[in-house]
Amino acid sequence: MWRNYHKRRGTCVMLSDSCGRMRSMKNEASTFVRGDANLPRKTVLQQPLQSSAVPKVSRSAVIAVAIFLVAHLALLIGLTTPEKFVFDEVHYVPAARQMLAPAMSQPMLNPMHPPLAKELIAISMVAFGDNALGWRYPATLFGALAIVAIYLCGLALFSAQGPAIAAALIAGLNQMLYVQARIAMLDIFALGFGLLATAAFMHGFRRERPQALFALAGSLFGCAAACKWSGLFPLGVCIVIVAVVRLMQGWRTLFADAKPDDWYRPDLWPGLRLHHVALCFAILPAVAYLAAFVPLYGVSVPELVEAQRRIFADNTTTAIAGHTYMSSWPSWPLLARPVWFLFDKTAEDNVSAVVFLGNPLVLWPALLALALVLRDFVVERRWDAFLIAAFYFGPWLAWALLPRTLGFIYYYLPAATAASLALVYVLRRDGLPRWLLWAYVGVAAIGFAVMLPISAAFIGTSMRSFNRLMLFQSWI
Repeated sequence: MWRNYHKRRGTCVMLSDSCGRMRSMKNEASTFVRGDANLPRKTVLQQPLQSSAVPKVSRSAVIAVAIFLVAHLALLIGLTTPEKFVFDEVHYVPAARQMLAPAMSQPMLNPMHPPLAKELIAISMVAFGDNALGWRYPATLFGALAIVAIYLCGLALFSAQGPAIAAALIAGLNQMLYVQARIAMLDIFALGFGLLATAAFMHGFRRERPQALFALAGSLFGCAAACKWSGLFPLGVCIVIVAVVRLMQGWRTLFADAKPDDWYRPDLWPGLRLHHVALCFAILPAVAYLAAFVPLYGVSVPELVEAQRRIFADNTTTAIAGHTYMSSWPSWPLLARPVWFLFDKTAEDNVSAVVFLGNPLVLWPALLALALVLRDFVVERRWDAFLIAAFYFGPWLAWALLPRTLGFIYYYLPAATAASLALVYVLRRDGLPRWLLWAYVGVAAIGFAVMLPISAAFIGTSMRSFNRLMLFQSWI
């Protein structure tokens, strides 16, 4: 009877020789449930495994909170300079003000983008006032969250704290994220939600039961899309990944020399069903997206539909005039054409400038790293290289599919931020010294420091220094 009981339970119990006599089944079962300290030493239980996992989770949570606090405080420094509108704040801040009015005036301002990011700006204005701090404070929160999300992506990909922290540091030292996290525009909100969703998807990718993490990812992707429709691009990447895996499983595809780190396995996600996929990547994103419209339109279906029609018409039109700082998607990784958010002459030979460009010491080496990532994905079929390539190339190349002719380099922000993962992936390859990764973090910090005078308006710089930093004619 004792053997049959434990055979059914799938538990192998070994009793110590010093026990003297066998305990009753009732006492043994109750001890198993309670986790009693008097258990025999050789009893094989899951309790020690669970207790050893707690410090690891706690350490990761503490590090994530520390990264958030440091990044948030760094982004807050000099945030209110200048106290006037910068670049596209002239569109989004008035739209947020309109939302705070007792009665919505007409016409609605900025109807070409979903409302969630503008609602968050409006909430900040209630808390901090209708001033530069109120306009820009939420952007610093989501910039810090984006850096934390890269850290979480690094944990999923590299399974080590050091490389994950390095990825977060490199992302934070990329001038693109720093500049965009200090202005009241929509892109940083979509980036923060989108990267948190990507982290959830990456953590679920290798699990037997990824439903909960995939559901979290889908909900966050819906929030990203409710800030700006470009938040749909990484959601599309997830849908394509799941569809390809399921299609190959349906074809009973097998790799002849299957390896544990293959991006595709025939036994991947055994419990994931079609209704789970529909819930995680269609229903939950749609619910999260539409919920952002309720404060403006209530539950009026005709008004909700009309709002989507307006957004679609604007984002697909080709009848848009040119812009001084416009650029096309193939030029973004090369940093060919920046956007000048601010350029004010403050003295005879001093200027206050904010140029959205990107850290060349991060984004140019990232192109070489991405080539190696693609090589490892194609040749070695590595799952981590596959995910890095998917979430870099997907959000970037999606712009090539749109008929819209007007583009700016800040559309490259999600891909540029994900590029930090590619750099860490390459710099921690077997055979390379460990110090090389941290030496590169130092190089990225030098590039960031050199560009800081043209990234933060409160610092200022001389015209001579500004001209030195403008390396190419196309940057002027």
